[in-house]
Amino acid sequence: MPFSTIHDAAEPLGYLMQSGKTKLLYATDTEYIPYKFEGLTHTLVECNFSMKIVKERLKNRDLNRALWDRILRNHLSLETVVTFLKANDLSSLQEIYLLHLSNNNSDANLFKKTIQEITGVPVYIA
Repeated sequence: MPFSTIHDAAEPLGYLMQSGKTKLLYATDTEYIPYKFEGLTHTLVECNFSMKIVKERLKNRDLNRALWDRILRNHLSLETVVTFLKANDLSSLQEIYLLHLSNNNSDANLFKKTIQEITGVPVYIA
């Protein structure tokens, strides 16, 4: 089942797929996910940047304001992923894959650790 996402591309979509008891969510290239899901077993979700990292890069002038604005309006931050996960039913969750990490605005080890701590399930960086 496709669902709308928030991105400056034409008709961006995320997907909820189910086969038997397996329920997989796939969402990338979106500012946030405005839906709640029950019974997810697998989640593949963008975790593009950390607000702390991009704010520091902006302060140090390693990131220009136009790119900052585009990142914030089109991609999921670590903080937004945490909020999204906490708002959903994770009782059946088995694993999470973090997707589309920025080369300059993310920290794979921190992201993995943070998400594992709040969910208690294995987290993989894809």
